[in-house]
Amino acid sequence: MNSRLKPAPIRRIVLTGFMGSGKSTVGPLLAARLGWQFIDADDVIVAETGMPITEFFARQGEAAFREREHTTIARLAGEDALVLALGGGAIETEPTRELLLNSSGTLLVHLEVKLETTLARCGGTEHTRPILADQANLRARYERRSPLYRTAHISIAADEISPEQVVEAVLQAVAFHGRHS
Repeated sequence: MNSRLKPAPIRRIVLTGFMGSGKSTVGPLLAARLGWQFIDADDVIVAETGMPITEFFARQGEAAFREREHTTIARLAGEDALVLALGGGAIETEPTRELLLNSSGTLLVHLEVKLETTLARCGGTEHTRPILADQANLRARYERRSPLYRTAHISIAADEISPEQVVEAVLQAVAFHGRHS
């Protein structure tokens, strides 16, 4: 008799990746295919604080934002039938990363893109993404976060495929996990 514990069936999918990786585009498509709810963690924070993320950063600083972000993600990560998109920096908070990697029923999916893809997809959004204007800092963030994103349960190269193809890849990963749980 095999005494190994079997992984729990997937009840929520969490999308992580650098800005421009497609989390907010793929998330609703994936949720619709599964008949699940889609939530963008940043949208929840904006709704609850009554201010844009950039203003929250300016008023209260990154540390306060990351604490709020972790609390929000921890609360949402307990819901079932959910596709959750994270902000690009959420993966840097170790308790958030550990929670998502170790929560029963959670599949953490990294949508991987090259920095050049981010620049191409996010061009013109500098007013809401001030980091885009600072190329050196942007590259440093990308390089710092990349190995953390790769700790996800699966990574999908999302540079040169359509959002629908990314959804298909995630669904294949879910089906594979289901056959092996």
